[in-house]
Amino acid sequence: MKRYFILLSAICTVACTNEQTEKHSGLLTESAMVVSAHPLASKIGVDILKKGGNAVDAAIATQFALAVVFPVAGNIGGGGFMVLRLANDSIAALDYREKAPAAASPNMYIGETGELVEGLSTEGHLASGIPGTVAGLVEAHAKFSILPWKDLVQPAIDLARNGFALTSQEAEGLNEIQKDLVRLNTVRPDFLLKELWKEGDMIYWLDLSMTLERIRDNGNAGFYEGKTADDLVSEMNRGNGIITKEDLKSYSAIWRKPTVGFYKGYKIISMPPPSSGGIALLQLLKSIEPYPIAEWGWNSKQTIHLMVEAERRVYADRTAYLGDPDFFNVPVETLTDSFYIASRMKTFDVNKVTPSTSIKEGSLVGESDQTTHLSIIDKEGNAVSVTTTLNGGYGSMVIVDGSGFFLNNEMDDFSAKPGTPNMYGVIGGEANKIIPQKRMLSSMTPTIVERDGKLLMVVGTPGGSTIITSVFQTILNVLEHNMTMQEAVTAKRVHSQWFPDMVFQEINAITKEDSLSLVTLGHSFKSRGGIGRVDAILVRKDGKLEGGADPRGDDTAKGY
Repeated sequence: MKRYFILLSAICTVACTNEQTEKHSGLLTESAMVVSAHPLASKIGVDILKKGGNAVDAAIATQFALAVVFPVAGNIGGGGFMVLRLANDSIAALDYREKAPAAASPNMYIGETGELVEGLSTEGHLASGIPGTVAGLVEAHAKFSILPWKDLVQPAIDLARNGFALTSQEAEGLNEIQKDLVRLNTVRPDFLLKELWKEGDMIYWLDLSMTLERIRDNGNAGFYEGKTADDLVSEMNRGNGIITKEDLKSYSAIWRKPTVGFYKGYKIISMPPPSSGGIALLQLLKSIEPYPIAEWGWNSKQTIHLMVEAERRVYADRTAYLGDPDFFNVPVETLTDSFYIASRMKTFDVNKVTPSTSIKEGSLVGESDQTTHLSIIDKEGNAVSVTTTLNGGYGSMVIVDGSGFFLNNEMDDFSAKPGTPNMYGVIGGEANKIIPQKRMLSSMTPTIVERDGKLLMVVGTPGGSTIITSVFQTILNVLEHNMTMQEAVTAKRVHSQWFPDMVFQEINAITKEDSLSLVTLGHSFKSRGGIGRVDAILVRKDGKLEGGADPRGDDTAKGY
């Protein structure tokens, strides 16, 4: 009877058709392109490029703009990662991930019963880590920018002060958090409170505009010192948070060595720890490399089965071995070694599921859905891939009174209690336990792909724990399934992550016939809304740039 119910459930919830998007390309340009989560932010990025700025300049301006027009994830109160590939073939990775405050402790979210206190790591002041975004953008500017700093911050100031019209999605997002804004803030953010926000309504961020002015005029000191720091610490004190002025002043962004590997001759350049994204992406690609998935076809029974089985093993490794490399010895070389990955796939059976309960991390020898991503290529061929986040939608829901920006709830990305799932259902291990000044593990996967030594693709996405699998599938859609960039971004996606022992799928991602066949192998399915919001750029064989802007959001490609 139970098996019959699972079969019936699969018929009802898994897509009945397997239609790919109609053959078409995204925006095509000759010289440069910006793809981001909001049309106004993409326009600002392109304007910077037209003024003579490079890809890093455009990335900085676009991120500040997103902090205004896309507050659900764009931010100055959060953090992120940047992966760069310059026209001279040099590569770099910048880590401006949030950090645990000095007063943080491993058991800070565990109650007297020994269980996690619900909401403590996801809502309100105690959920926030030390923000890193401003420090990261200042550091990127110092090393790679061409244009003056003030020119990159000013467009966001103008947007915040002069106001802009809400999209339907942003209006809906603000409507959904009205009660939370009242419940979680120590001072009512009246400028965000309204009986009903509608598409086209104007919104103004006056306090944020003044904060951005301080950042424009004083760089790091405009955020981590002075009035902004005073406002942030006062907010902490009113709401029982623990970030101090010393925490803010001591924060710094870090340059790290990118994670690099190969898939069928393509060079994959991605983010290293404390992001799990680069390592997990390489593991997934190498796990499926020996199999003929192009012949099997997009989202076919065989392709889905293989991808899910690889994902189960990779996410098990993520739990055990990944964390902040400044606090934990992450075995990067072993985890991405072809022989190790082949050994992990030895138990793969094309005819049946390996239950997650029987999968453990390998034996070694010797992140909300509401993140946001932007991809940029400038006229010189410099490429930047940036993923930045507050973690959950609108972060901790706390607005810093007097400074006008949302704080993150990134502390939930630590293992608040090892072995217990976080808000994305991801189980954490000791490698990611809370330690003061430690960076929490992330799934963000800003990635750049080369072919024959030349730039091919810039890609990334929000999506919490689905980030890794969304980037994975988008890359395969282009390299294996011969899709255009826009088709690869639009195509329906699936996701699995070890636990819960379930395959999540978008409506119409798998045919009825293939879904039933997968159920007979032992898979269980659950339908959900959109998985990821990929923003990507492809360098076509004719030299033109093709944008892939995800239709799941307001994402927009612009260029010239």
